[in-house]
Amino acid sequence: MSIFFYDSYAIIEYINNNPTYRKYFEDHTGILTMLNLLEVYYAVLKETGKEKADIVLETLYSFIVEPSKETISNAMVFRFQQKKKDLSYADCLGYMVALERGIPFLTGDRQFEHFEHVAFMR
Repeated sequence: MSIFFYDSYAIIEYINNNPTYRKYFEDHTGILTMLNLLEVYYAVLKETGKEKADIVLETLYSFIVEPSKETISNAMVFRFQQKKKDLSYADCLGYMVALERGIPFLTGDRQFEHFEHVAFMR
């Protein structure tokens, strides 16, 4: 069983039954930050309502990791260095958490397709 960093994109695709993501959630495990959970909760709330969003919150809450001050700093330096790509704060933080833990960043976000240590799926 491998560990992945679950980007919001990947989580939403799994929730929407994209078969490409099934094995990453059912055969492996992962982590995310509070920012990713906020993005996912809002997306589910908007698409299907509070009841399902609350289920997602309850399910994913235990997978949250707290980034260090150094990780936060590294993430914002990375975002600044990549400013032409207009990456989100949550994505940059998640990517740095994944890099620092030596685990793949699971996403379908095209902006990350060519970065190292990314498991890019569509």
